[in-house]
Amino acid sequence: MNWDEFAHWGKHISDWSAEYHKTLGDRPVRAQTAFGDTAAQLPNSPPEGGESMDAIMEDFEAIVMPGITHWQHPRFFAYFPANAAPPSMLAEMLVSTIAAQCMLWQTSPAATEVETVMVDWLRQALGLADGYVGVIQDSASSATLSAVLTMRERATGYTGNRDGLAEKGHMRIYCSDQVHSSIDRACWVAGIGQANLVKIATSGDRHGMDVDALRVAIAADRAAGQTPAGIIAITGGTGIGACDTLGSILQVARDEDLYTHLDAAWAGSAMICPELRADFWADVDGFDSIVFNPHKWLGAQFDCSIQFLRDAQPQLNTLKIEPEYLKTTGEVVTNYSEWTIPLGRRFRALKIWFLIRSYGLDGLRERIRNHVMWAAELCEEIRKLDGFEIATDPILSLFSFRCPGSDDDQQRLVDALNDDGRIYLTQGSFDGRKIIRFQVGQFDTTRDDVMMAHGVIQEVWENIQ
Repeated sequence: MNWDEFAHWGKHISDWSAEYHKTLGDRPVRAQTAFGDTAAQLPNSPPEGGESMDAIMEDFEAIVMPGITHWQHPRFFAYFPANAAPPSMLAEMLVSTIAAQCMLWQTSPAATEVETVMVDWLRQALGLADGYVGVIQDSASSATLSAVLTMRERATGYTGNRDGLAEKGHMRIYCSDQVHSSIDRACWVAGIGQANLVKIATSGDRHGMDVDALRVAIAADRAAGQTPAGIIAITGGTGIGACDTLGSILQVARDEDLYTHLDAAWAGSAMICPELRADFWADVDGFDSIVFNPHKWLGAQFDCSIQFLRDAQPQLNTLKIEPEYLKTTGEVVTNYSEWTIPLGRRFRALKIWFLIRSYGLDGLRERIRNHVMWAAELCEEIRKLDGFEIATDPILSLFSFRCPGSDDDQQRLVDALNDDGRIYLTQGSFDGRKIIRFQVGQFDTTRDDVMMAHGVIQEVWENIQ
């Protein structure tokens, strides 16, 4: 392909992309294909000769698109939002075109400096204190792993990387029983082990960690000769939106000299709305590490996760490695590859710059406020359905419900709704029972899209009786 052909197909794909988004509402939300359908249409061996873009695009439409679940669909209410606002998509096109490797300041000075400023823009937007710095990670999983590794190294006097973990004793990390599975995985990868991730029971309307139980668990572990290393709190757990009481957890951490990480991957975006901070963000300043994902609820193209650090040095002491070929001579600069696990880095900051400049914080706030309001409105309508119950009340824009019957009936309704295609929901578990989750967060969803779900749920439930 020459660059004239590239320009032609670039225009074609741009037009195709715009039309795709404009007509998303006409498609079933979830892919309607069976397992193996896509693979069965692909040749067993790669072609020896090149093929035309006409043929490739034709096959893309015929083979790939039927097997795509449409995450940008306005009636995608499953899992969590993973948005792609138009300005963010355009920025990603430019990033792909430039194709810079942004591991060091000198390998892409502008990318490094835009990242520094964008992280600070977001710090201000979320109302975090002056002094927090940060880095753009690919996902909250990577940010959490970085924090857990830092907890581990801090607890070993920064000797674990050098000496290994033999004879270091059992390090313990504490969290609630509502945390995301990425916390479990971080403990696996860090060598801490599942058995040393202590999950504390929750209580209250927000299903937050029982702080008294946390203190008891830490004291018991110290008495048994184990080494408490850190506490992971949550604001907006993926399952039901659980939120810890941040100030009381920080007090425990100060009393016990423990490193703290706050997982606000989904709900953190909502903290751009000042009126929500008193309920969900009070006393946030003081956490050593905080993560939120602009690619979830803020509109940034995946992948884009912000990790804020009260002091970057502990994480740098944990992750920084500097072979001779990576050294920067002369000026003292920031090399963000030293702050993260991967060496290679994309220019993720550009889409944040495009996004915030295009909508302004006010435009982004309006969307989040609408999502919270519409979720509450729909929740009340579902509450009125005969025999239905609200399992967990709305926390921001996430709630859960149950239809009449057993756990098997919950799954039967979820499967029937998703086969219907008009909306997409997922099941969950809470308090020993299966629940049906509903989250509002798609960038282009409307009130009509959200409220339509009430009629669809009622209709599909009646049809499967």
